[in-house]
Amino acid sequence: MRARWLPWAVVAVLLAVLGYAVAGPWLAIRGIEQAIRNDDTRALARQVDFPALRANLRAQAEDHIARQYGDRAQGSVFGRLGLRVASGLAGGVVDAMATPVGLAALMEGRRVWSRLDGSPPTRSLDGSQHPEPFRDARYRYESTSRFTVTIDDERGRPLVFVLTRKGLHWRLSDIRISP
Repeated sequence: MRARWLPWAVVAVLLAVLGYAVAGPWLAIRGIEQAIRNDDTRALARQVDFPALRANLRAQAEDHIARQYGDRAQGSVFGRLGLRVASGLAGGVVDAMATPVGLAALMEGRRVWSRLDGSPPTRSLDGSQHPEPFRDARYRYESTSRFTVTIDDERGRPLVFVLTRKGLHWRLSDIRISP
């Protein structure tokens, strides 16, 4: 008698784990949205891998600077020094973006510096004062361990938020910013 229900119990447990894994990115997104709306930095820290996010954003900033000014700057000592200073300043901007306030601004499609002074967000399109992260977002699984949320910024350029899975837990680990 016991042998009859045991395979069904195993199948039920496996389906529950699979369902949780598939729903994981949606649960993480909902957790991020609630943390931003409630201004709860601890809850946001549970949903965001800040060290990985900072490293990814810093690499993008340094790559952008090198592509824009690298060839011109390599010709002189002052150019190389200026390139180094610019990379250091980009690191400061990245550190400002990889904060709860900076993330909230990006997720609303706003420029980060409009929220860095701690002022409340400007009125959203529907007239409310509450932040609306991931408004009009497009969602997509890129693989079994990578999920993306794409929104357009104020200028219509895409911002892609990348969630990655470690075990059964999904966290925001990268933001792809279009130049």
